[in-house]
Amino acid sequence: MSGNEKSSPTLLRSVAELDAALAVPGVVLLFKHSTACPISAAAYDEYLEFLGGPGRSTRSAVIRVIEERPVSNHAATELGVRHESPQALLVRDGKLVWNASHRAITSKALAQAVRDASK
Repeated sequence: MSGNEKSSPTLLRSVAELDAALAVPGVVLLFKHSTACPISAAAYDEYLEFLGGPGRSTRSAVIRVIEERPVSNHAATELGVRHESPQALLVRDGKLVWNASHRAITSKALAQAVRDASK
């Protein structure tokens, strides 16, 4: 992947799709996004900036918390984390290894978390 290409996140629309994403070995970044919230929009921009960074090939997926509420709730339950929105959840081998919410979601924070999880 060259620095000009962008990694596109998958949109998770069902609990089965979320379970499948969590079952794949390795690192996956989940972004819980409220399409009605300006803070979530700003965090989503940071998330997209991270995905567009040079050499980024992190598997990622988006859960829209309003449109796919059951998926959002299932993520919180399965990963043992309180629901927040926006929320970034970094999962390694099906287990939560890092999370952030609201203004703590920055491209730099995501990059550092992925580096740490990939060691």
